[in-house]
Amino acid sequence: MKYTELTREQLEKEYSVIRARYDRLCEEKLSLNLTRGKPEKKQLDLSNDMYTALNNCDFEMDGIDVRNYGLLDGLPSCKRLFSDILGCSPDEIIIGGNSSLNLMYDLIAKAYTNGLLHSERPWCKEEKIKFLCPVPGYDRHFNISISFGMECIPVPLHEDGPDMDIVEELVKDPLVKGMWCTPKYSNPDGFIYSSEVRQRIASLDTAAPDFALIWDNAYAVHCFDGTLPEFPDMIGECRKAGHPDMIYEFASLSKVTFAGSGIAAVASSKDNLTHIRKILTFQTIGFEKVAQYLHVKFLKDKETILKHMEKHAAIMKPKFDAVQNALETELGSLGIADWTHPKGGYFVSLYAMHGTAKRINTLCADAGVAMTKAGATYPHGYDPDDSNLRIAPSYPELPDVIKAMQVLCVSVRLAALELLLGKLGG
Repeated sequence: MKYTELTREQLEKEYSVIRARYDRLCEEKLSLNLTRGKPEKKQLDLSNDMYTALNNCDFEMDGIDVRNYGLLDGLPSCKRLFSDILGCSPDEIIIGGNSSLNLMYDLIAKAYTNGLLHSERPWCKEEKIKFLCPVPGYDRHFNISISFGMECIPVPLHEDGPDMDIVEELVKDPLVKGMWCTPKYSNPDGFIYSSEVRQRIASLDTAAPDFALIWDNAYAVHCFDGTLPEFPDMIGECRKAGHPDMIYEFASLSKVTFAGSGIAAVASSKDNLTHIRKILTFQTIGFEKVAQYLHVKFLKDKETILKHMEKHAAIMKPKFDAVQNALETELGSLGIADWTHPKGGYFVSLYAMHGTAKRINTLCADAGVAMTKAGATYPHGYDPDDSNLRIAPSYPELPDVIKAMQVLCVSVRLAALELLLGKLGG
């Protein structure tokens, strides 16, 4: 029966049973971690052969020695590799270092110090900056905004994308300068923006002439179950809608090859990239091209990348299946939680009873399982419902995922019973 349908006596009896299970788990002195979406060692090992390209190589690609200075915005061959993934033109891409997050931060920093292409003034001269934040979302996106003193405006994220009725109203405010988006396998829900939502985003009539759509396509090829959904080129969609300079798309190979040593890229209109390059000239002579060379040699093209990602999927899917099996078996009939069922990306989003997420975090920690902090998927760590928890099963070995999910599910049940019995945290 659902917990909300139990009598007080039945709730007390269930509480005793679940509390005893929880105490036994605590006695195991576990030390498990479901906090961040990191690839595990077996996934990293898939790309070890990339470095064999260094054996007897001439370090030449696109007519240059990749060990030397030059090509501020990246190797043409590497641009073609990313254009294969994103669907845009190679000349709409700048290749950066190993981190797309760093490129996103750098774009916002440039907006503050110099302004974007259509800015009337640098953002630091504005009285106030507001940024739209679909929630739940990626904490590091929000923290970039917060680090620059922006006001983060939460927008509900539905299964098909941000609530566009709300977005279309909010962008009438000229202080709203942009929006964070993870359109494919969103973090943490694993949602995929629908065609209708993407079209409405591309067609946004914004009051701010320099509105920046931050299109973080982090999981463009990260499908672990079923067929990879294909998106049309969003840069082209914005151009068709009459907003060619609105979008800045980001992607990386950090979870394709090595998490700390991948390649990142920003894609945008040619005019936007010309503006960025002018500022970038003062920042660097060029990003590291040997890594670009290695990735092109190893990954070659989109077909090769997708075959490579099938190997990742074979490692990832059993872990995500274990998460779903545990949630369904332990919580499916109790009416105390809902969760998402992603087919790609790195996370599962769990929605517990309102008012229990922080308590669940504490219970898991006390039993030796580290979870992403409750509220982290909202700006400033504030989830008004105290409900959402992000599950990141990629890094631990499968047996550890199974054990950690036992702790999480028992903690969800225990917190719900505490709430219904009026002794939450007791």
